[in-house]
Amino acid sequence: MYKLGIDVGGTNTDAVLIDERLQVIAEVKHPTTGNIFDGIMGAVRALLDQAQVDRSQIRQAMLGTTQCTNAIVERKNLAKIGLLRIGAPATVGVPPMVDWPADIQFICQKSAIIGGGFEYDGKQLAPLDEEAARAFFTELKGKVQSIAISCVFSTVRADHEQRAAQICREVMGEDVHISISNEIGSMGLIERENATILNAALYKVAERFTEGFAYSLAQEGVTQAEIYLSQNDGTLMTMEYAKRYPILTVACGPTNSIRGASYLSRRNNAIIIDVGGTTTDFGVIQAGFPRESGVAVTIGGVRTNFRMPDVYSIGLGGGSIVRQREDGSVTVGPDSVGYEITQKALVFGGDTLTATDIAVRLGMADVGDASKVAHLSEELAVKAMSVIREMVEEGIDVMKVSSDDLDVILVGGGSIILPEKLAGARSVTKPAFFGTANAIGSAISKVSGNYEALVNYDELPREQALERAKREAIEMAVASGAIRETVEIIEVEDIPLAYYPGNTCRVKVKAAGELR
Repeated sequence: MYKLGIDVGGTNTDAVLIDERLQVIAEVKHPTTGNIFDGIMGAVRALLDQAQVDRSQIRQAMLGTTQCTNAIVERKNLAKIGLLRIGAPATVGVPPMVDWPADIQFICQKSAIIGGGFEYDGKQLAPLDEEAARAFFTELKGKVQSIAISCVFSTVRADHEQRAAQICREVMGEDVHISISNEIGSMGLIERENATILNAALYKVAERFTEGFAYSLAQEGVTQAEIYLSQNDGTLMTMEYAKRYPILTVACGPTNSIRGASYLSRRNNAIIIDVGGTTTDFGVIQAGFPRESGVAVTIGGVRTNFRMPDVYSIGLGGGSIVRQREDGSVTVGPDSVGYEITQKALVFGGDTLTATDIAVRLGMADVGDASKVAHLSEELAVKAMSVIREMVEEGIDVMKVSSDDLDVILVGGGSIILPEKLAGARSVTKPAFFGTANAIGSAISKVSGNYEALVNYDELPREQALERAKREAIEMAVASGAIRETVEIIEVEDIPLAYYPGNTCRVKVKAAGELR
């Protein structure tokens, strides 16, 4: 039995084939194409030609893609949606999408704020105005196919959101796509609502890349594989789950690299540095999974609060352009030749000095023709490498939460430009197959379940509350496709909320297990 892992990046589509012992059988890099499925098919074709395995033995195929991120950032392929907020009169002072960039507000065909919602302790603010909800959905019937529903403090009680969704289906039909905020975001009405709106607007994109991936595999004779999509917490979801929650694929690329680096290096706690052609992403692996960001995250100018990996990016990559100023100082990036590196870098016969040329000149990398950079002065090369080192060491400091040195793992094709010793690093490792760590991370990922709730420990003792949360997280992982016997608790967090009355805490538990 084999697993096929694919990660679609801006420059390359990486693909790997892994056997049942999780050993890498074959790996390829294929240029990403305008139509991503041409790139996927090319990568799969090259991989299968290299591996020469029985296609019917490929039983699982995993895809990590930037399609949803790109759709939001580029304002392309987003569907028109209707937005219903349940929270009048308490929330009418802040209109929906009030802080959104003007060039993306077009996705909302119509919005309304109706009566309903809850207090922080679950008490009802006002009864749900079912008549207003029904009128809103009736007006949108036939005009949009996707609805976003948010409600004040729905993470405490979801009754009104669920009832509104039921009314929506009664009015608009069973085929309507409904996103409800308690299933997507965390505490904070506006940020949670924003994430829900984006999720609703991505349904066409999700249908396209899930069905397109299945079609691409079938074209290459891979017809026996169960298909999964990478989530941004380092785990997998089914095609149907991805169609329902496409927003969860945002930032899955860095997450796959983090998971792949952890697997390849056999380290469960480290800083991961993923160097591409244009940017370098820093992440942290904790207990084998990416550290989650603790702050609201902005995507394409929209502030959201759904789970996202804690990633720090800088404008440094293998294609970063190196310049020497008149005063003798040297700059590296942030602009880059990107995917044109094989035409523009000096070592490939081009006319642009890049970070890769510097690494080759200093004997750190063996790519292209080293004689084409022999004319570069060592002083220039050393200065440029000093700038690169300083940028990376600053990134390491940003990701650390203490002054202690940590293990550092280098992955990504561009990591050949980084030195072997870095300040703040206990050790620096570049594992085998480092260039396709993202695809490997996609292929070896597990299935997870995440449970989050506000609990008053005066009403339910802490030990009982955590045990209940763990059981719920395990059941959610099993429902998502995990083998029950392999599911384990990988993260438990309870944060006291001082501004709430009583002994109230936010309880979060994550469980993960192997795929069925």
